[in-house]
Amino acid sequence: MSDVWLIVGLGNPGRTYAPTRHNVGYLVVDELLDRVGGSWRSHKSGRAEVVETRVGGIPGVRVVLMRARSYMNESGGPVSSVAKFYDVPGERIVAVHDELDIDFGRLRVKYAGGDNGHNGLRSMRQSLGTGDFYRVRFGVGRPPGRQPAADFVLRPFSSEERKTLPLEVDRAADATESVILRGLSATQSEFNS
Repeated sequence: MSDVWLIVGLGNPGRTYAPTRHNVGYLVVDELLDRVGGSWRSHKSGRAEVVETRVGGIPGVRVVLMRARSYMNESGGPVSSVAKFYDVPGERIVAVHDELDIDFGRLRVKYAGGDNGHNGLRSMRQSLGTGDFYRVRFGVGRPPGRQPAADFVLRPFSSEERKTLPLEVDRAADATESVILRGLSATQSEFNS
């Protein structure tokens, strides 16, 4: 079995969605890519962008960073294709995604579980045939008043949130690397706020 890890940034492709809460997964994998250098390239499936690299210094741990080119609710197919191509089992997949049930500025890292109404996680679970993968849950908070959750996550961060967004993305990238390099327990102790 392969020793490579797959880090999936969940989001929606295109400029329209780039600044939205739903795309924090893309922001985090972009940060991880900035740390190692390189650029996105099309995966042979045509449904994802990938980068093969290492984290944790030399020689480091082999990872594939990934962003699906499909919309959030269809991201499971591309994730499954890339996982099969690199022979990555569920227990070596880390999904980074937005989380409504956690306040902005907070993270939760966990292994396995349900989809909690998140369409990207639901699609991944269906396509992979399991929910047994790691999740870096990036808090975006609940919508104000009666605003529908779908509208809220597809809107840009507030001006106040944008002030600390780079710091939060950096922390989420640190947590993602930590899962791979140090394990779940140590990562939860440090990052689960």
